Amino acid sequence: MAESKRSNAQRLRDSLEDDIINGRRVPGERLDPDELGRTFNVSRTPVREAFQQLVASGLVTVSPKKGTFVAKVGIDQLIEMFEVMAELEGMCGRLAARRISDPELAELQAAHKRCEAAAHAGDTDEYYYENEAFHDCIYAASHNTFLASEARQLKQRLKPYRRLQLQVRQRMHNSLSEHQTIVDAITQGDAVLAEQALCDHVLIQGERFSDFVASVRRMEAPVSQPG
Repeated sequence: MAESKRSNAQRLRDSLEDDIINGRRVPGERLDPDELGRTFNVSRTPVREAFQQLVASGLVTVSPKKGTFVAKVGIDQLIEMFEVMAELEGMCGRLAARRISDPELAELQAAHKRCEAAAHAGDTDEYYYENEAFHDCIYAASHNTFLASEARQLKQRLKPYRRLQLQVRQRMHNSLSEHQTIVDAITQGDAVLAEQALCDHVLIQGERFSDFVASVRRMEAPVSQPG
């Protein structure tokens, strides 16, 4: 997704999200809407929309009469959410392998190609957006509206942390390889492999778990002040 195509609210949300996950804004820090409006040269409406999106992701909290603050991240809850996300995605993959239409399959393959182009360009931001489109194709192809809705809702809450994962060295290229396995399984109608491949793709385990925890801990650590 090109920068020019992003709304003011999305640009602001992306910038705040990036600051939070990289520790430039720390848990408990108050976000000043007036200051952000001046910095990004936007009205209060995009700032309010960006805050709403960040609240949905769990990155910020709103305290009545006090303001909007960077939320404290809970590792245990995050891991539990990723476990549920893996099961939901696996179910979507299993159903998609059985139910996907030819136009939907073509759309999934096109989304994979766009991910491939972003990965080869080394563009993690572009890959982040195309990766969202890739997974959304699978949700739609499950032809289970309730399941797709639940998956999208949880994905929305986990988006910043999935983005954080992509910053781990080699994760983007490993993710692309996993996408190929998923596309192949769905193309071949292999429901069992599609389910397992998606579960493994989303679930944080082994070395990925250690890398993820280290990244989140770094995100939580207070920024040292000069002098």
